[in-house]
Amino acid sequence: MRITILASFVLASILSMSSLSAQKVKKQTPTVVTNEAKVDINKVFKNWKPRNVGPASMSGRVTTIDVEVANPNNIWIGAASGGVWKTNNSGVSWTPVFDEQPILNIGAVAIQQSNPSVVWVGTGEGNPRNSVSIGEGIYKTLDAGKTWKKMGLEQTRNIHRVIIDPTNPNTVYAGAIGNPYGQSKNRGVFKTTDGGETWSQILYTNDTSGVGDMIMDPKNPNKLFVAMWHHYRNPYHLESGGKGSGIYMTVDGGKNFTKLGKENGLPDGNLGRVGIAISRSNPNRVYALVESTKSGLYRSDDGGYNFTLVNAQKSIVDNRPFYFQDIICDPINENTLWYISQTVVKSIDGGKNFETIIPYSGIHPDHHAFWIHPTDNKFMVDGNDGGIGITRDGGKTWMFDEKIPVGQFYHVNVDNEIPYHVMGGMQDNGSWRGPAYAFTRGGLKNFYWDNLWGGDGFDVMPDPEDANWVYAMSQGGSVGRYNTATGESSYIQPPAPDAKTLLRFNWNAAIAQDPFDKKTIYFGSQFLHKSTNKGAAWKVISPDLTTNDSAQIDQTNNGGLSIDITGAENHCTIITIAPSSVQKDLIWVGTDDGNVQMTTNGGATWTNMTANITGLPKGAWIPQIRTSTYNANEVFVVANNYRQGDFAPYIFRSTDFGKTWTNILSSSKVTGYALSIIQDIEEPNLFFVGTEQGMYVSLDNAENFQQWKNGYPSVSTYDFAIQEREADLAIATFGRALWVLDDIKPLRKLAHNKGVATSFFVSAPTAVVNASYKNATYEWSTWGMYDADNRPSGYPFTIYVMDSVKKVKLQIKDAQDSVIRNLTFKVDSGFNRQYWGFEQKGKRAAGMSKLGGGGRGRRMVEEAPSDPEEEREYRGRAVLAGKYKVVVTANNKKDSMWIEVKEDARLASRNEIVKKQDELIEKHQPSADKFNSVMDQLDEVDALLLELKAEWKDKKDKGLDTLNAAHKKITEKAKNLREFIMGKKQEKQGYGTVATITPIGLIRDASMLISGKNTMPGEQEERKLQEADAVIQNVVMKANEFFTKDWASFRKLVESTPIKKFKDYDTIK
Repeated sequence: MRITILASFVLASILSMSSLSAQKVKKQTPTVVTNEAKVDINKVFKNWKPRNVGPASMSGRVTTIDVEVANPNNIWIGAASGGVWKTNNSGVSWTPVFDEQPILNIGAVAIQQSNPSVVWVGTGEGNPRNSVSIGEGIYKTLDAGKTWKKMGLEQTRNIHRVIIDPTNPNTVYAGAIGNPYGQSKNRGVFKTTDGGETWSQILYTNDTSGVGDMIMDPKNPNKLFVAMWHHYRNPYHLESGGKGSGIYMTVDGGKNFTKLGKENGLPDGNLGRVGIAISRSNPNRVYALVESTKSGLYRSDDGGYNFTLVNAQKSIVDNRPFYFQDIICDPINENTLWYISQTVVKSIDGGKNFETIIPYSGIHPDHHAFWIHPTDNKFMVDGNDGGIGITRDGGKTWMFDEKIPVGQFYHVNVDNEIPYHVMGGMQDNGSWRGPAYAFTRGGLKNFYWDNLWGGDGFDVMPDPEDANWVYAMSQGGSVGRYNTATGESSYIQPPAPDAKTLLRFNWNAAIAQDPFDKKTIYFGSQFLHKSTNKGAAWKVISPDLTTNDSAQIDQTNNGGLSIDITGAENHCTIITIAPSSVQKDLIWVGTDDGNVQMTTNGGATWTNMTANITGLPKGAWIPQIRTSTYNANEVFVVANNYRQGDFAPYIFRSTDFGKTWTNILSSSKVTGYALSIIQDIEEPNLFFVGTEQGMYVSLDNAENFQQWKNGYPSVSTYDFAIQEREADLAIATFGRALWVLDDIKPLRKLAHNKGVATSFFVSAPTAVVNASYKNATYEWSTWGMYDADNRPSGYPFTIYVMDSVKKVKLQIKDAQDSVIRNLTFKVDSGFNRQYWGFEQKGKRAAGMSKLGGGGRGRRMVEEAPSDPEEEREYRGRAVLAGKYKVVVTANNKKDSMWIEVKEDARLASRNEIVKKQDELIEKHQPSADKFNSVMDQLDEVDALLLELKAEWKDKKDKGLDTLNAAHKKITEKAKNLREFIMGKKQEKQGYGTVATITPIGLIRDASMLISGKNTMPGEQEERKLQEADAVIQNVVMKANEFFTKDWASFRKLVESTPIKKFKDYDTIK
């Protein structure tokens, strides 16, 4: 288990002055306040959403697929623990449509083809491997996923198949595989005839048998085949096969079922899992892939009444049937049969022979869902452990759709780079590292991620001495070091201490970094291993810390009828290691068989603390231990016991060195069994807890919890890490990849008062880099690409306001208390995050439009305010690195704080260059002001001429003839003056204008030459600025001549009438 924030927890009886002297200085303790109104985080933080940073390049396990037959652009998929997704454009883009529901673990999706807006979803994964995700009922939408209603069957837990009667859509069959970890009568086949309002259990065999497969005769909706499957799991064993298994057939819609057996040509004795398929073109053709003592592929040509063995090839009939037992019959040719497992194979001779269509590459292996269009058998969609593949040529070529981030991460960690990385490992998809944000324009692309380690991915830790190196893992204790810059790798799994000892590593083994020595790491088998040289050599520093139960360790018969020994059920192993960051040599260890062990002397002696933890279920999984970063006497032990049928949440807390314990959770506080916890490193009242059904936040020292629902689904939340420098929360989900909640300081502010409501405060990061951003790697053709949310650029400010305030004013002051920038922002009640682009107040450059509008708006553009009522400022250059004071005013309330703008360390310092640039621009400013005066006066002239033209347009007065002639003449002269300055516009149809030398062009060239590059201005820039000044002087001379002669004459003529609309203009000097 990865631990980045570690603390201590020791027995009072063994505390001594020496142990106390080894402790770091104690940080603050939680603030206690009176019982006042608490904030509702989902209301006050409604505008604050975590970012899903991906990746989607390895997607995640897809368990079910359905497609709208009449419009196959509409594809729906269900992910094992990532919810329901749909596309209406054949995969160009995907949308999650189930995120508001309380569970994201999906087993079945079924579209009502007669009305595709009606879709049924059965929750709970149907292939019960060791990481199986448990569900809680069946759901239905009437509006294509906009809204959902739970339709019951909660206690069935896992629903593997849903079939809608095509002739009567109110009739639906739900095939419940049931909870593989518990005995229950809530399994088998359930039927509704009223659209889900009521259900009847129509097939049940025993309390450990559920539906392994279920199909309907495409020509007769009253005829169904059901493969009942006797199976169960516990924390250390998988059993497939037993008396409850068998193939059942009904021809009357489930009123009566017939069990098919030896007399029908099927194997005698107990069966295991069975996959069944029926031909749409010829429903007399039925296939059954049967697990038994002599497994085989059977075929019926009389509608399932009699079967014959057609294939006993081991690679087909004996290939991990508990996980791979799906067969699919081609809808057009009954002799074509597909079998999906690690690969996808196809038979064109009724199952006698198979050829490989998708090998163990190209499309991700381990296939679990397969859909074929009923009338176009060249169009198929494949669901696998890495997402989906689509073919439109019958499987000759496939496209992997890399836009569905449903990765199942076990852990998350962060480093201290800028930008920092998030890292972790995914079930089925290796270990990865990618940026939490990037100094590149656009979103976070899949190719930003580093592939670190293969297999099933688990924990990843950065080397604290060199961030290019990481420790990475795959299943069963495979661990190594990998260099992300060079690709160099080293295998560092601890060896057995002697030739007689067999090490036991968990599927998800534990690793930890020592917080006092950057070269020391720990790794867990049944022993705790320690390396002081980054894994080059190891020593065992503990006895066996598990129960060492031989019955639970024995894997000889794992799997039942078909032995399945992969290490997934390895038991009596260490799964979490927590070295204290407060007290040296204090280490906590948790095991998968319920032990909690502790040493205070670096492993010389150990104390089993399990018996002290009142309420800890025997044999519970201990996936995480967190030790307080504030107190040596405080520790948190996460336990879950769903593998023994107990779904209650358990996180035990001790504040007295383990003498007493309290479970800080209950089913009334959170939903779902507990998986993870982290206490904030700066505010001890702030906690985050992950359960199987979401993320929960406590602002009052773990007394109360609220589920975070703003932009974050009720997904299995496995792990947390806090990036200390940036106060970001990194989140690992088992089903929706990795997330980042940027800058949790607002939560710290509220938690400091134990969540008591407040009306106004401002928060911001202590320091932010004014970074140089690279251009986007893909600039134009980006549609159809995956883009995770990048962090917005700029300096973020959080403005929390609960009064009836509609806008706030923000001032930024320099170290001399001078205001360098004024900003106004519209705000909503609660949380508001706005960004300052590091700019300061600027002056109006030559050719820039006048503040407040009124000009033609096509020369240059000044800063556009977020609020039209804001007093506008010109945008100046970026501020230099340094400290600045931020003052925010909301009505009559003020709050302020100091912030720091940091230089981009990748760039050389530009301070002296910027100062020289400012000096030249300031020297040029008087000329710029003159130029702008000319342009402002010309804008006013144009506006008045247009007004006069409109006013005289329909009048018939003969006296207007003279005025109109004069108007036409002065309009032409004003146009000529503007064209002299700005250049002549292209009036012919077509595209483009011939380049000419113009005053505005020369002015812009000089300006760009000074400010557009990162070099010290010199003689060249001085000369160009002088040229610009001379050009401006010439413009001023021509403008003065126009206004003193031409414009004055026109004014005199017009004002000889009652019209008095002219403005006095002084000569520009």
